[in-house]
Amino acid sequence: MATITIDTYKFIENLRPSGIPEAQAKAMTRGIQEINLEHVATKEDLLELKADLFKWLVPLLLGQAGLITALIKLF
Repeated sequence: MATITIDTYKFIENLRPSGIPEAQAKAMTRGIQEINLEHVATKEDLLELKADLFKWLVPLLLGQAGLITALIKLF
């Protein structure tokens, strides 16, 4: 499982000047550390999805163009 590595002290110190109480900043830090990155898409996933979309989109567009051409000739 992938995890996020952050400097918790620096993160909390960066939140304090904006008026966030230390307890709330610590809770936010713990929440970020617990994020599960198991189901996050990678670049490879997106490239594969793009290829799959292209594989389906081209034949559908060609079919649509053929249907429109046939309808125009019919009328």
